[in-house]
Amino acid sequence: MFENLSDKLNSVFQNLRRRGKLSEADVEAAMREVRLALLEADVNYGVVKSFTARVKQRAIGAEVSKALNPAQQVIKIVNEELIQTLGQAEPLNLQGEKPYVLMLVGLQGSGKTTAAAKLAKQLRARGERVLLVAADIYRPAAVKQLQTLGEKLDVPVFALEGAKPVKIARDAYESARRGGYTVLILDTAGRSQLDDDLMQELVGIQNAVKSNEILLVVDSMTGQEALNIAQGFHKAIPVSGLIMTKIDGDARGGAAISIREVTGIPIKFLGTGEGMDALEVFDPARVSSRILGMGDLLGLIEKAESAYAGQVEAEEAGKLLSGEFTLEDFAKQLRQIKKMGSLSSVLEMMPGQFGAVAKNVNHQDAENQLKTVEAIINSMTVAERRNPKLLNASRRRRIAAGCGKDVQDVNRLMKQFRDIQTLMKQFQKTGGRGNINRLFGSPRN
Repeated sequence: MFENLSDKLNSVFQNLRRRGKLSEADVEAAMREVRLALLEADVNYGVVKSFTARVKQRAIGAEVSKALNPAQQVIKIVNEELIQTLGQAEPLNLQGEKPYVLMLVGLQGSGKTTAAAKLAKQLRARGERVLLVAADIYRPAAVKQLQTLGEKLDVPVFALEGAKPVKIARDAYESARRGGYTVLILDTAGRSQLDDDLMQELVGIQNAVKSNEILLVVDSMTGQEALNIAQGFHKAIPVSGLIMTKIDGDARGGAAISIREVTGIPIKFLGTGEGMDALEVFDPARVSSRILGMGDLLGLIEKAESAYAGQVEAEEAGKLLSGEFTLEDFAKQLRQIKKMGSLSSVLEMMPGQFGAVAKNVNHQDAENQLKTVEAIINSMTVAERRNPKLLNASRRRRIAAGCGKDVQDVNRLMKQFRDIQTLMKQFQKTGGRGNINRLFGSPRN
């Protein structure tokens, strides 16, 4: 996520760190580099100009903290101004008469149907009774796609063959009201903001059901075109929030950074992958932290808490943190990590050097390696898993033959196992004991 921009900004900051004291000329030079990095990331020119002017004014204005050196102070200012540019987080408007209506709109191919399903899953986890509505009558197999996703999530889907979208929405609302559903999610057809007839159809749906939220689903990889799309939709209907999809594939980040300041529409969710769990509530501080290479420890903790779901006891967490865990414990943790998403997505949320590792990880290779590790560990006896010191040469040959791998694979695993033990101890120091305890499932204080 935003790798290119993050790399360029961190290069600027690295140059600043080499200087014990910053002059006005140093700040000027740094801001030129920041400006160039933002423009190359496809951030709107007006946003870039305003952002760098604010940072420069504050940095030269001698906002000095005794706890920070000059370079750290500049980074702090950049972080604060970036958060301001991204805009405040705004929760979903789930107020008023039930069922609450959330209408998803956007271009064809922006990811509306998948976003609707992800949102349904997230809201159901919060205790809402959700009804999905197949209001896209134009795209072939659109209704079937939503029904398939609904079946996968065990969320009902309302469909009405041969009806117009306005009638579908109206009838779905009545069905939801009678059935005791608390949230109605309308998956509308993809359309261009330039198509007046189809835009008027959205107006008709809004008039029929009075949506609590009209959420525009935007592909973040369209860059500045996303701003034009948002402005076009907003002229026709009162768009209340944005769902930015494919953030995980966006190496630049220009649309995400620019869109709130240019359009005034708040970002409410980020689509961070293909999985049904890959929908994050927008948090500007956490996005800024990722852009600046500081990781997203809080986001990582939330992923872990969801994946572990109380399965890891405090005693097990203590073993992991001390580095005194067995191969049996290791295999259990690998299974939990797989539930958190791809290995690269987990790594990039870690701060500092750990996050940097993600850039060199091939997703498929990493997944294959995890399968190999599981196969090797499963080929061991219980005693071997619990006491890796038993693994002499003959045992390693037997384990390799038992799982169809090479002895070199077993040796590699044992080295990785020892490295992970060391990494856990280092990560504990980096992230703080309280956060690491939460990450691996220990009860909160």
